[in-house]
Amino acid sequence: MDTINETNFNFPKQKSIYKGKVREVYNINDDVLVMIASDRLSAFDVVLPRQIPYKGQILNQIATKMMNQTADIVPNWLVSNPDENVAIGHLCEPFKVEMVIRGYMSGHAAREYKAGNRVLCGVAMAEGMKENDKFPEPIITPSTKADNGDHDEDITREAIIANGVVSEEDYIVLEDFTRKLFARGTDIAAERGLILVDTKYEFGKTKEGKIVLIDEIHTPDSSRYFYKEGYAERQEKGEGQKQLSKEFVRQWLISKGFQGQEGQRIPEMNDAKVEEISNRYIELYEQITGESFVKGDTSDVLGRVEKNVIAFLNK
Repeated sequence: MDTINETNFNFPKQKSIYKGKVREVYNINDDVLVMIASDRLSAFDVVLPRQIPYKGQILNQIATKMMNQTADIVPNWLVSNPDENVAIGHLCEPFKVEMVIRGYMSGHAAREYKAGNRVLCGVAMAEGMKENDKFPEPIITPSTKADNGDHDEDITREAIIANGVVSEEDYIVLEDFTRKLFARGTDIAAERGLILVDTKYEFGKTKEGKIVLIDEIHTPDSSRYFYKEGYAERQEKGEGQKQLSKEFVRQWLISKGFQGQEGQRIPEMNDAKVEEISNRYIELYEQITGESFVKGDTSDVLGRVEKNVIAFLNK
């Protein structure tokens, strides 16, 4: 079985390639972007040495399904999915902020709260809340990339506008789109017996100046989900919530003494562990989409991707 670790294609009219932790993006003639979802697995800002079969296909197909399910309320960059691991869309200039929205006090918000902070990104959090409690209304807690590009940093709405990161006019649109997408995502999750806890959205501007949604949306790598059944009972008892995300990967790494810190060794991931993680991602896909996962042909996965992308570009 082939997996996608790295691609080095030379597509027609290709201008450049950008390689992120798990995605590779090809600029075609300064007109469209070809985004290829690899099977690399990242945790604690570290790319792990083994690839996970079907992971790229799973994340790509969840993201594109969710974009299609929200296109009526927020425009997005997507043009086509010529291959299971590929999304092709309009070239956009990304905004240098991630629009993080939280319906519940979990993750980073809960850690800040436990540290005694009652304001996150300029947004007040009420006294007397417990971890995983629902906020009265979803809160937007944006982040911006650090200069070295390694980590996201919290930032306030006021600082974004004052520092010219995003104009006030555009930021109002980003907030509106973020709230609309989260409301739709919450409804979609509820139909699957899930709670969309928090997520992040990224936006860009097309060459025509139109603001559109870009990158992934509502995937287990960019979002946190709880199971709806038993949520209230677990909160009442002070128990942890049953999550649907890639948290299981992080917990396995932590149990092996790895959290991405200097001097720590990445634990060995044998074939059985790779297969287990792949199966968990398939479960995530089926829970989030409500559909059975159909495995793509991986006998020559790079050849398949290249052939399908070129066929689209030559249309």
